[in-house]
Amino acid sequence: MSDLIDFTQPSLYYTLAHVLFNPIFWNTVARAEYNKKVLTKLAGGNRYLGCYGLAVTIFSLGITRDLLYHSALEAQPTSAALDNSLVQLVAVGLFLTGNILVLSSMWALGVTGTYLGDYFGILMSERVTGFPFNVCDNPMYIGSTCTFLATALWYKSPAGILMTAVVYIVYKVALTYEEPFTGMIYANKDNKKN
Repeated sequence: MSDLIDFTQPSLYYTLAHVLFNPIFWNTVARAEYNKKVLTKLAGGNRYLGCYGLAVTIFSLGITRDLLYHSALEAQPTSAALDNSLVQLVAVGLFLTGNILVLSSMWALGVTGTYLGDYFGILMSERVTGFPFNVCDNPMYIGSTCTFLATALWYKSPAGILMTAVVYIVYKVALTYEEPFTGMIYANKDNKKN
């Protein structure tokens, strides 16, 4: 196994820690905002400014995670089984698909829809059902996972495939917290209307 994944590399653990930290952070901060208006207060009472601050923070954490991921892949062994043109073609397809899902999600939701604006009371007027949400339920998480896998395949890295599996599991766990809470926020909105 050590010829496929080098478990002595600290960059592997730094990346995994960051992968675990990010959704824990944004879910914790978003709930603190929803319950106590922490970021809105820090932003002088401006919920939009609070949301944009969280957006910059989450985006920056994502960039840091991606840099750590690339660093970890460079320090890991490659696999001869992944060193062929078919795997590279699959990697390109996954990368394009993943980025289309992520970027089109961001476009459809806007900044506040993408970066937890609903926890700030910045609600969408209606559920987004167009592309990419008519293709899959969580296109940002699915797209991100596709991009992680694409990068792992491109680098011919079994460690990258392992880290992608962790990303997938972390996103699935995060959704068990996010989806019901977001559903509750919008149910409360609908109840206030009636």
